Amino acid sequence: MSTLSTLLPSQEESALAKFSSRELAAYVETRASTQRVAISDKDGKLHRVEVPVSALRLLVDILTELGEGNMVKLIPIHAEMTTQEAADVLNMSRPTLIKLLDDGLIPYHRAGNRRKLKYTDVMAYKEDVDQKRLQALDELSALDQSLGLGY
Repeated sequence: MSTLSTLLPSQEESALAKFSSRELAAYVETRASTQRVAISDKDGKLHRVEVPVSALRLLVDILTELGEGNMVKLIPIHAEMTTQEAADVLNMSRPTLIKLLDDGLIPYHRAGNRRKLKYTDVMAYKEDVDQKRLQALDELSALDQSLGLGY
């Protein structure tokens, strides 16, 4: 099993990723659907590859995160997640997530004796919770303003 320190980029990797993200972002043509990139092999020979612009944008995002010292994990949108993976995405404990599942707040299905969640369902729940938090903060701000508390 990998430890967190082995998953985090080294300082050298972070610096290179930060530089690479800036360089690549400067050349991503947002009006095109694809772009040609050149990659050199170990012998120095250039190979041109046609890449979707959406993939290049994703690569810039990944490099930016690595440049900030963060680890990155890609999860396909149609993927199914374990309860631990979903709990990690929602930044909560697994037992708290299980309670949400038992209460019917997030759909899931069973694969054998394991619960599986769709990534889209987990993200929909996260967006709903985030939206409710923002509404509560807006209401608190309005209340502060009406009471003249100056916060």
